Amino acid sequence: MAAIAFSTIFSAPLHGFTQAKQNPKPSPSPSWVPSSMAFLTSGNKSSFGCSKSAFFQNGFSLQSSNLSGFLLKSRSSGTVYARAATEKTIYDFTVKDIDGKDVSLSKFKGKVLLIVNVASKCGLTSSNYSELSHIYEKYKTQGFEILAFPCNQFGGQEPGSNPEIKQFACTRFKAEFPIFDKVDVNGPSTAPVYQFLKSSAGGFLGDLIKWNFEKFLVDKNGKVVERYQPTTSPFQIEKDIQKLVAV
Repeated sequence: MAAIAFSTIFSAPLHGFTQAKQNPKPSPSPSWVPSSMAFLTSGNKSSFGCSKSAFFQNGFSLQSSNLSGFLLKSRSSGTVYARAATEKTIYDFTVKDIDGKDVSLSKFKGKVLLIVNVASKCGLTSSNYSELSHIYEKYKTQGFEILAFPCNQFGGQEPGSNPEIKQFACTRFKAEFPIFDKVDVNGPSTAPVYQFLKSSAGGFLGDLIKWNFEKFLVDKNGKVVERYQPTTSPFQIEKDIQKLVAV
C-alpha cells in the first residue's frame, strides 16, 4: 500500500527531474512543477571522502515519537515550515561513513549542520555540489558542517559503489565535507536518521523526501529548524546558516 502511494505521488516529479537531467541548470520555476506544489528553485574525503574535516559521528537508531513541537516561520524562499521534535536530537544516532566505519553524530555537538541526500547523476548535481563546497569552505571554521548521504531512490541517479561515489565527489568537486554510506530516505528501509529528520520537519508532501538534494538545517542543539526543497540552492540557505552560526 505504501509503495503504491509513493509511486502515485512521484509520478509528476519523476518526469520533471528526467528533464532536469538533460538541462543541468534548473530554471527558477521548473516547468515540471505542478502549480499546486511549486518548488522554489533557484564529497568528502578522508573517512568520508576527501575531507580534512575531523567531525563524524553518532548515527541513527531512534525515531522521534513526540512531535508536539512548534511551527517555525519560513525565513527564506524555498524553506518548508518545520516542527521541532521535542525529545530526540541528531546526536542520538550513529551512522556509517562512506568507508563503512561507524560515526557517532554526537561528535557534531555545538555545530550547525546541513544534511543533504546527494546523487552523482542528477540534473541538480553540479550546481549543488559546487555550491555546497563553496558554503562549506566559507563557514567550516565557524562551527558549520555539511553531512552528505548518497541515495539511489530517485531515478536511479546514485548507482555507483561507495568508492565510486567518494572518488566522484572528491575529484570532480573537491568536496571536503563528510560523505556517508548510501542509504534509503523513504520506504520500509529508511535509515533511522532520516526517520528522525522527517518526523522533525514534515514537508508539504508529508514525510516523503521528494528528490535528490533535499536539505535539513540543524542547529547547535541538534534540532531540525528548517527543511528545504531539492531545488533550493545552497546559496539561498546561506543567510539561515549565518544566523545559526552566530548564536
